[in-house]
Amino acid sequence: MSAGTTIEAAKAAKAAKATKATKAAPAVDAVRTGQRIEAVLDRLATTGDPAARAAAEELVQALMDFYGAGLARMLHLLSTPVGRRTPGDPLAGLLGDELVASLLVLHDLHPEDRTTRITRALDSVRDHELDVVDFDEETGTLRLRAAGGGGCGCAASGTTAQQAAEGALACFAPEVTAVEVQAAGRSGEPTLLQIGTGPGTRATTAAPAPAKAP
Repeated sequence: MSAGTTIEAAKAAKAAKATKATKAAPAVDAVRTGQRIEAVLDRLATTGDPAARAAAEELVQALMDFYGAGLARMLHLLSTPVGRRTPGDPLAGLLGDELVASLLVLHDLHPEDRTTRITRALDSVRDHELDVVDFDEETGTLRLRAAGGGGCGCAASGTTAQQAAEGALACFAPEVTAVEVQAAGRSGEPTLLQIGTGPGTRATTAAPAPAKAP
């Protein structure tokens, strides 16, 4: 089997999985759903607790805003001219969008596995150069390593990278409930400094100078 045939077969399998997930979604009657929501709100009104009804109405509005934004984003991505879409998989634009992906994952409709979704999340914050170390199934902890240098080595760099990773993972892989970021070069070895005098100059490697004998 040629490489081209293998790639096409993989695409077909992925599309079939996405179609199967879509068909598996239960049918919903929009009119009946709206009536059900109104009935729940009416029941809350009869309790005589205005705060409870107000909270319920706020919750309904928040959900409508969330799903409305998701639908608007889908329409925008699908209406993008063909020449400006991500080449290859026609679903790539939808699956790679944080808002759309979060909706698909929420309803277990995202066709990609957890490993692929974690990779997507980290690709969306690639400026932080994070590599996966391992994932703890029991605790939901994802351990990452900062692949690049952290500037001057300030602690804020690691915190920023962790926050960025957590935000992206919440959309693409909510199975990850905790993130730990290890600094690059945590092997106990002295950190080497790259010293250069300007563009085009070959960098030299220097280690901390040994202490002078008394």
